[in-house]
Amino acid sequence: MRQQYGPPTSPPPFYIPPKPSTSYIIDCVYQYTYVWLTNGMSFWFYPTNVQYEGVTGYRWNGRFWTFYGIDPRFIDAVSCPPIPTPY
Repeated sequence: MRQQYGPPTSPPPFYIPPKPSTSYIIDCVYQYTYVWLTNGMSFWFYPTNVQYEGVTGYRWNGRFWTFYGIDPRFIDAVSCPPIPTPY
């Protein structure tokens, strides 16, 4: 697992991954993660801390990363697909 401090230094991928039927946010720590909430909202997120009471990390607002926290009860699904590299 890659550990870093602060937000990612680059934007998330340009595509929206397919929504999985089963997913766990703990598997996506320190990875670009697409999040679907139970209220219908969805966004790119970079989780850095997962606990029972909350998930914290950085949310992409379209221009830059901002610190953000989510109550895990409101997460419907997550996807942290592998990011293709040019090598």
